Amino acid sequence: MIRLLLPIAALLCGIALLLLGTGLLNTLLALRGSAEQFSDQTLGLLGSAYFAGFILGTWLCPRLIRRMGHVRAFTFLAAAEAACVLIHLLWIQPGLWLLLRVITGVALVGIYTVIESWLNTQAPPERRGQVFACYMAVNLGALALAQQMLNWDSPLTFTLFAVAATFIVLAVMPVSATRLSQPLIQDNPPLSLKRLWQAAPVACAGAVLSGLGMGGFWGLGAVYAARMEMDTAQIAGFVSLVILAGALAQWPMGRLSDSIDRRRALAVIASVAAVGGVLMALLGPFGLWLLVGAAIFGAGSFSVYPAVVAHLIDHLHQEDILSGNAALLMLHGLGAAVGPALAGALMGITAAQALPLFFALMFSLIAVYALRQLRQGDDRIVDGAAHQVPMVRTSTAVLEMMLEEASGEEVAGSNQTVDGREVARDESEQQDGDDAHDVGNRP
Repeated sequence: MIRLLLPIAALLCGIALLLLGTGLLNTLLALRGSAEQFSDQTLGLLGSAYFAGFILGTWLCPRLIRRMGHVRAFTFLAAAEAACVLIHLLWIQPGLWLLLRVITGVALVGIYTVIESWLNTQAPPERRGQVFACYMAVNLGALALAQQMLNWDSPLTFTLFAVAATFIVLAVMPVSATRLSQPLIQDNPPLSLKRLWQAAPVACAGAVLSGLGMGGFWGLGAVYAARMEMDTAQIAGFVSLVILAGALAQWPMGRLSDSIDRRRALAVIASVAAVGGVLMALLGPFGLWLLVGAAIFGAGSFSVYPAVVAHLIDHLHQEDILSGNAALLMLHGLGAAVGPALAGALMGITAAQALPLFFALMFSLIAVYALRQLRQGDDRIVDGAAHQVPMVRTSTAVLEMMLEEASGEEVAGSNQTVDGREVARDESEQQDGDDAHDVGNRP
């Protein structure tokens, strides 16, 4: 394992440092904005602006990387993000902060694309699964650890913003020093949404609704914790707990998803997240049982998107998987862009408990729709059943890394049963392709 990771250590170190700064910034802005008397609606819009930038970046950044190269693009985007961190303190104005969050979203998706496409070309095909797992561990570990830096000082001071900017700048050093050859960025235009819906309606609905819920968490989770009478240290522990619970639940939830009808598994996983949301709403303010509800929510919510991706792969031919994932990524991003604004408006009209109830509603809708589709008949799988793996929504390059390890495997026979689900090779001609939306590659 050491010999496998040493050549890519610079890339993993770079993304770890970057996410330490970015993870700290995301929570810090929510706390500082709340202290500056920004309304819940405004704080929600800040979260939406970030994900809007993420969507815009999927279209802009591949072009930028092809023009500048990986190292210069990484440096350019990291510098832009670090500058945005510091500008937040120069002018504390909601309108400017919205623009800065859009730029930050664009920069981060570009950095994800640089690192993930690089890892994908550097890892040996037979070891890409191990590299993928390490990369996911670095992602979630850095995001969880970043929350603990909130304890270093008050969000009202300059210190934490300087720390966040410093980590982002430090991320440039290992990446710019690497001697790894730079890969090519390939376009993966998405399938038309019509074809995607026809192939896997549960995956489409799950992507949008989970985006709404998770966008609300990333944008307003820290604000909700503050409203629940938590101090800064408790807020850091709360957000870290949700992330770590989500990371630890990936393996058992993945086993469940692979062992039964994926729609039934998705209903169970989404129901776990919904139950966690209800418990959070009922068990506040801060206390042990609120943390139990938060852990249950994290365990379910972070496992929904990987199950959605696996369900989509079940229903696409091999040549359509990457373009289908690009479209799914866009749907999830649209949900994540709307979610914080919608949840913030609900919190402003009612109370802080509206946020976990919003989570519960979004994930309940996923469960209900999956069960409704389950009643329509057996799940017919195209080409071969996928295996759910832990993943977060970043860019399409991360799915390429996950898939290429198994790209050489073929499914024998015209029909077979995998984990109790019928697998059928669809030999009929595919529908005449609708023009794919001109949207780039997603968390």
